[in-house]
Amino acid sequence: MPQGLTLEVAAYDDPESVRFVDAVQAFYRERYGGIDRTPVDPAEFAAPRGVFLLGRLPGVAAAVCCGGWRRHTADTVPIEDAGVLHAGDAEIKRMWVDPAHRRRGLASALLAELERRALAAGCSRTVLETGSRQPEAEALYRARGYAPMPNFGVHRDERDSVCFARDLGPRPAGDREPGRG
Repeated sequence: MPQGLTLEVAAYDDPESVRFVDAVQAFYRERYGGIDRTPVDPAEFAAPRGVFLLGRLPGVAAAVCCGGWRRHTADTVPIEDAGVLHAGDAEIKRMWVDPAHRRRGLASALLAELERRALAAGCSRTVLETGSRQPEAEALYRARGYAPMPNFGVHRDERDSVCFARDLGPRPAGDREPGRG
């Protein structure tokens, strides 16, 4: 982990989290001409359904990065995405590093922690959607072992959409998806 980085759980709708989500959306407007229209409920990023993390560095007053995941269940996988998304997938959302703190390994450390927490929560795969106008994001995900997958969600038919998945390994022994026998 980059020197001094601490990752703390935060509410998706906490003011500091909102500041980051707004920065991500502004970035999308610059690169794509609009925001990410994916429906997001802040409760999806709270245990046990998911998590949202803020990263902090010593001597820096505000958080420097954020990201979260939300669990897909049989009830949340849209019919259009059946066969692409699976119950128990952890969907990575809102990965962001403040531009002043990039190129220090923060995104990789954050993603590794999100994956670790998803696996500990019983998820065996992470999935995510990014875009072809974000080559730096694509490079990060490929370097972490993500492979292209069919597009899903509200961007499934958009040519700039690029989706990735990564198997995290088997669930811990005796662990089952909530609500499953």
